[in-house]
Amino acid sequence: MPSYDYECRSCGYRFEAFQSMADAPLTTCPQCGKLQVRRLITGGTGIIFKGSGFYVTDHRSSGKAGSAGHPSKPAAASDGAPKESAPADAAPKEQPGKDGAKVKAPA
Repeated sequence: MPSYDYECRSCGYRFEAFQSMADAPLTTCPQCGKLQVRRLITGGTGIIFKGSGFYVTDHRSSGKAGSAGHPSKPAAASDGAPKESAPADAAPKEQPGKDGAKVKAPA
């Protein structure tokens, strides 16, 4: 809920009121009781962004090519020779882990 600054034109009393943005401006001075109050325009506070994604150095974690600030890497030169790849049904290799248990190697 924003806070608004007010000033009485009659007595010069300045005060702050917390109001909803939908509320009508105050009209009565709490000091002298006259209907001479006006809302002041102030600089207010700055906008606070919370979370990631608000800075130039932040980027998407999905790794999409061509995202802002991160040019896509050029493709490696191809000499026309097909690359060898493991068949899809090949079993993953196992390696011994730190405690001696067998662990599947990353593909």
